Amino acid sequence: MTTIAPGGRIGILGDGQLGRMMAMAAAEMGYFVHVFGPGKDSPAAQVSHRSTVADYTDKAALDAFARSVDVITLEFENIPTETLTYLSERVPVRPNARVLEITQDRYFEKIFISNLGIGTANFANVENIDELVQAISHIGTPSILKTRRLGYDGKGQARIDQASAIDPIWEEMQGAPSILEEFVKFRMEISVIVARGVDGETACYCPVENRHKNHILATTLAPADISKRLSSRAEEIAVEIATKIDLIGLLAVEMFVTEDDTILVNELAPRPHNSGHWTIEACAANQFRQIIRAVCGLPLASPVRHANAVMTNLLGNDIADWPKILQDPDNSLHLYGKGEPRDGRKMGHVTKLLPLNKKP
Repeated sequence: MTTIAPGGRIGILGDGQLGRMMAMAAAEMGYFVHVFGPGKDSPAAQVSHRSTVADYTDKAALDAFARSVDVITLEFENIPTETLTYLSERVPVRPNARVLEITQDRYFEKIFISNLGIGTANFANVENIDELVQAISHIGTPSILKTRRLGYDGKGQARIDQASAIDPIWEEMQGAPSILEEFVKFRMEISVIVARGVDGETACYCPVENRHKNHILATTLAPADISKRLSSRAEEIAVEIATKIDLIGLLAVEMFVTEDDTILVNELAPRPHNSGHWTIEACAANQFRQIIRAVCGLPLASPVRHANAVMTNLLGNDIADWPKILQDPDNSLHLYGKGEPRDGRKMGHVTKLLPLNKKP
């Protein structure tokens, strides 16, 4: 079945805040959502029609899940590719397992992007300390050592400033397959979120600037303060990657803008993205409605914004500021239904809209 009409059943792998906002968007469009994940009383399950609490490798649970839905998508990429392959034999899965095979592994991801002729930081695969020494001799310092898999929000990575100080850094990686990347002196980090439908139609949200605190996204400014030429190039890159990877769904492409206005792709995320939360208030069709349209085979909506915006993450105890946030009538507050606040934990976000003629 190519098109899933309203009234259909959407399965979401993953049960966090992205799944929560996807489920809410789907419900507004007349769909029923069944969320699958390991967490009890998860943010997504709180607002979904059905939920299954199980491991992603539980085949009995996966069988029942597949029977209950018309299409399956995901809210984060660290799901076993074997799970997607298994489910795809029973029901359409969008995006497919190959997309995850590439985006789960930083080395495969960089190779894929480089083979398209799109710029990235210089990089090298590292399987042991001897390869790390060789990679540093080629790439130089400072450089960034990252685990190939599972790292996010600054986890699983370390900066190398001196080639003589690598022993404790490699021990910290615990021998995990890694990638060494050149340290990029960038003036701005941006991201573009692109949707691609079953028929190959694409739609891009404008490039936005992302500012981090302790390696975690703190603020997104929409749009990014870059030239029209750079903005167009960033969107072209996102569309080319989404097309060549055969995406159905949503892809966030994180990029660096260097001091000489070169664009280098940093990472890919085949799902809704934290840097797209501003679209809920600032666009006629936000990123969560857009992914539902894409995976259900519907025509994509216009991504054009009707306002500029500033989105700020509420991390850890920032959530305690909700009374102050609501004192400003122009703030839109989103809380994720999570339990205990922890340092760096994304508890919610707040978006403020600005006129189109005012820079964020």
